[in-house]
Amino acid sequence: MSGRQIMDDLELLLGVMPPSIRQAIEAGPDGEALVEIVLDLGRAPEARFAERGVELAGGAVTRQDIAYVVDRVGDFGKDNRAGIERTLHRISALRNRRGDVIGLTCRIGRAVYGTVDILRDVVEAGRSILLLGRPGVGKTTLLREAARVLADDLSKRVIVVDTSNEIAGDGDIPHPGIGRARRMQVPSPELQHAVMIEAVENHMPQVIVIDEIGTAAEAMAARTIAERGVQLIATAHGNTLENLLQNPTLSDLVGGIQAVTLSDEEARRRGTQKTVLERKAPPTFGVLIEIQDKDRLAVHHDVAEVVDRLLREAPARPELRTRTAAGGVEIQPSAPLPPAPAGLGDRRPKPGPGAQARLPAPAPPPAAAGGTDARWPGLPEPPRSAAFPGRPARKTVRIHPYAVSKAKLERAIRKFRAPALIVEDLDGADLVLTLKAQERRQPRRLRDAQARGIPVAIVKSNTIVQIENTLRAALDLPEPRDLAAADEAALEEVEAAIDEVLDLGEPVELSPRNTYLRRLQHQVVERYGLASESKGEGHYRRLVIYPA
Repeated sequence: MSGRQIMDDLELLLGVMPPSIRQAIEAGPDGEALVEIVLDLGRAPEARFAERGVELAGGAVTRQDIAYVVDRVGDFGKDNRAGIERTLHRISALRNRRGDVIGLTCRIGRAVYGTVDILRDVVEAGRSILLLGRPGVGKTTLLREAARVLADDLSKRVIVVDTSNEIAGDGDIPHPGIGRARRMQVPSPELQHAVMIEAVENHMPQVIVIDEIGTAAEAMAARTIAERGVQLIATAHGNTLENLLQNPTLSDLVGGIQAVTLSDEEARRRGTQKTVLERKAPPTFGVLIEIQDKDRLAVHHDVAEVVDRLLREAPARPELRTRTAAGGVEIQPSAPLPPAPAGLGDRRPKPGPGAQARLPAPAPPPAAAGGTDARWPGLPEPPRSAAFPGRPARKTVRIHPYAVSKAKLERAIRKFRAPALIVEDLDGADLVLTLKAQERRQPRRLRDAQARGIPVAIVKSNTIVQIENTLRAALDLPEPRDLAAADEAALEEVEAAIDEVLDLGEPVELSPRNTYLRRLQHQVVERYGLASESKGEGHYRRLVIYPA
């Protein structure tokens, strides 16, 4: 391909082969396409290419042939891998029960300069990137090139955690394919996670490059590194994002999955069963790349959004990138994502018990007179309501109040019947509400919110009027309708009853109400983490609140 240079040091690998095998390979016409040389005791040696294998002339492999190779390569580690110093070739051993080497797989390692061009803009953006793909498709080659570009062209501090010496080669001096990036070798595969943490704590990297994250300890170490603000570029076992989600060990890399039991009311609203799957946490890697073949990639630029959609059984629409015959890159942008299946609602992870306040569901707002959306800039665009064409279906917005009175904010949400919940931290928050004085000081919490791209709404002062005005502007809420006397009475009664249950620890029975008012009361009770049920028949049906 134009613009790509290949360094394979093939002559150094052939130099450790028995003479008869070396001559058979050199006589072949397509040495540049060679992938592996396989030597198994008692069988003919085999040269493997991408799509086929060819038996080499010269008779069956003997113990002397295997010993010839073993004596000329580096020491085999606990993972039964060795190499040739300052090359990228990998020699893997097969052993019998006594530990004797009876087979060798000699993998040709190539540094392909220019291969990262298809992803250069993604690599330089500074977000953590996870590469997926079948063995031999070029994941390690991309890692090596990414390390070189970041270290040499962008002058970043790059550490390569090299477990099997595949990225930077065998020996104490790294292969020039990683440029000025530094390399940390791993004594044995089970210590990879410890070396990952050591790299962050001891060497102050801006970027860490890792090959083959495969255990829960390594996934946890990757999350710890990402949370410290270090860019991660890594590979993992699996071909697609869906494969990774189904892997209980590695699904945490893309946020993990948890089963959540919904209330009856919420299940009816979503139109789902009571138990649904939701993303458990923010993903460790913001970008995921599926390497379909050496010249064709699928790029998921927002892993969190894609995982949420997959859990809703909605299609993922990645961006497709193809390297052309002329060496250029053809990009097919991701297709616009269709609306999620009706009634599923927002399935992003929710904080645990006590971390959010659940408020009464809003009454449908009146249709807007104009066609513009005056919601707070940066908040996600709501889907259109199927029941009211042209009217946005209200999305539940999670608000994190910083130095703003939660009690007054709850009161404002209740007054407007706003589609909003209060959350205790930034994880899962859609909006931060803070005071003007705090915004001037720029404390760490607000800096973190801005770094995550979470919109920040400013309240002039901690008064109910100012909080209401800011909430209305942020969520584009209509003017509040006057609550009917029955609504006010029902809500006041349930609040008083909740106080009594919390103080005395005994059940409290409310006055009979109609279905609509009882539903509001149930939702207020649920907000406080208490249990409630309706009793009685007809006009005498009423709510009973029980202590937790």
